[in-house]
Amino acid sequence: MKKNYKATPLLFLRSLMYYAGFYPVTLVFSTLCLIVGPLLPFRARFKFLTLINYFYIIWLRICCGVKVRVSGREHLPKDGSYVVIANHQSEWETLYFQILVRPQAVVLKRELLRIPLFGWALALLRPIALDRSKRRGALKQLLEQGKARLADGIPLLIFPQGTRVPAGEWGKWNKGGAMLAVSSEVPMIPVAHNAGLYWPGKSFIKYPGTVEVAIGPAIDTGGKTVEEVHETATSWLQQTMRDQGSLG
Repeated sequence: MKKNYKATPLLFLRSLMYYAGFYPVTLVFSTLCLIVGPLLPFRARFKFLTLINYFYIIWLRICCGVKVRVSGREHLPKDGSYVVIANHQSEWETLYFQILVRPQAVVLKRELLRIPLFGWALALLRPIALDRSKRRGALKQLLEQGKARLADGIPLLIFPQGTRVPAGEWGKWNKGGAMLAVSSEVPMIPVAHNAGLYWPGKSFIKYPGTVEVAIGPAIDTGGKTVEEVHETATSWLQQTMRDQGSLG
């Protein structure tokens, strides 16, 4: 890890200012989304509902000094469906990735959709909401609903670690993304980032710096096994995360 920040009163105040804007704007905009969203077709709905994500990222930079630098944008297909897998270190990537991959359907835990207003609006984006207590049923749901989203031309975003893993740790990576990409015969794209260095998971305080996001080359799944695709993607992710300083 390349940073070792200490929490200071100034950082606390800057983070407090961030949330002082985050929550009121989220409540107001979520209410608006619940009114307008159902009237729009999916792609227009996605564009409208995720406008707030631009606010989140800009406000985070203004209040907390957290910037972002992206490399490899050329690897994202201009059209057609594909599967994106990425490491999961904090809440940051759940906000930023809706700007990066547009439109998308995200695989998430079902409990998020129960959050008043925010979760109800999130449900309008056609996520795949899994019950993590039912592992076998969750995989079946992922494959069935994932294939349906991909068939509709909607890229799918998956965090194969399943939950946030602190920067510096690798965790366990499931093969659901590779299984879905291979069975649907669509490319899989690995994305690595080091957001956990600046917005640690479940941390109130945010630390100034530049989040590095690297988009890897698309992995052609034609004629390949799930194991081959998974190994290619995770090997690239592992090396890139080390280069970014977020993996020991």
